[in-house]
Amino acid sequence: MLRSGLFACCAVLAAGSASAAEKVTVFAAASLTNAMKEVAALYEQQTGTGSTLSFASSSALARQIAQGAPADIYLSANEKWMDYVAQQEAIEPQSRKTLLTNRLVMVAPTGYPADQIEVSASWDLTAALQGTRLATGDPNHVPAGMYAQQSLESLGLWQQAMPLLARANNVRSALLLVERQEALLGIVYKTDALVSEKVKIVAELPASSHTPISYPAALVKGQADDAVKAYYDFLQSDQARVIFEKYGFGVAERAL
Repeated sequence: MLRSGLFACCAVLAAGSASAAEKVTVFAAASLTNAMKEVAALYEQQTGTGSTLSFASSSALARQIAQGAPADIYLSANEKWMDYVAQQEAIEPQSRKTLLTNRLVMVAPTGYPADQIEVSASWDLTAALQGTRLATGDPNHVPAGMYAQQSLESLGLWQQAMPLLARANNVRSALLLVERQEALLGIVYKTDALVSEKVKIVAELPASSHTPISYPAALVKGQADDAVKAYYDFLQSDQARVIFEKYGFGVAERAL
């Protein structure tokens, strides 16, 4: 009986340890870094379930997921790369939801001489850059850069801007170039600008100048166990919404 009791006790302890060690792996667009870290911390505090968070360009994460990377949840900064993983049959299609929205802004270091810039076809971008470059995500694959190209084309500035681009591998890298004053202007998401004390917003690019900025989320195929589903549901909760809105994101209506 003593041995049976010890065995039962060990089994309970082992189960408790497994539960405590359980983690959900989230692949998220770089622009979600600050908000997702806070959401994850709150969820772990409430449930004991931790997170492994991987932040990068949506394109890089999508390719990794399509190649079998061990992610449970994917949060993209545009619909294109979520379409890609869907085409690769790498997500649970019925789980796909548009979670968040964002805005596109132009930023400059806090010491930049102009506080406001009128972004139009008549603007002399070369002079405004003072020998540096315009930082943004690489338009070939980074969502922020894709939106930036659309906006610059719409505003009649793309031909002037194209040879002056500093093409970063994700939007946070573009922000860093402006923070370091290696680029005196950059196009990033409004949420990125708001978390930096080293840059200021000098222009908001018209929402009509680019396709709507949306952040779809989905469960990775074959990973939707109870713990992952519970975490995914929390991302759509009122508690998570408060955090996302604090960082400047809009919350899509159908994600509520």
